[in-house]
Amino acid sequence: MTISVGDKLPQASLLKMGENGPEAVDLASKTAGRKVVIFGLPGAYTGVCSTAHVPSFIRTGDALAAKGVDEVICVSANDPFVMGAWGESTGASAAGIAMLGDADSSLTKALGLNFSAPPAGLIDRSKRYALVAEDGVVTVLQVEDNAGECNISAGESIVDAL
Repeated sequence: MTISVGDKLPQASLLKMGENGPEAVDLASKTAGRKVVIFGLPGAYTGVCSTAHVPSFIRTGDALAAKGVDEVICVSANDPFVMGAWGESTGASAAGIAMLGDADSSLTKALGLNFSAPPAGLIDRSKRYALVAEDGVVTVLQVEDNAGECNISAGESIVDAL
């Protein structure tokens, strides 16, 4: 079942690169008492993810903050090493976007937003989406019909939804 507006985010432990290597990030703790945007995408360094989705949240960071967003979080079914390097290469980390790996796709599956495209080598990856959660409860959810498109899940669309 896919998560819906009004649902509480599932329990999840994600991974980020810290000063001394991978560090666990508890999603409930990260979202408690805060307004966050979480956007999920099929994979680091993939086409639309790198050329459209991440840049849209870099561009809209100030506008989201002006709407009361405390943090923007990018989640992908990648390991924290890849997410850390991708955050550096795209400028997302410098822009303040938390680049978190869902290495085993457990969060993505719990959200009901997983898909596989074996011909492209994408197994248990995330559909392209963006959501707003306030104190861990989803208030906005925008999922693309096609993972190759970035329209309703782009940063500008989330700014408009707020």
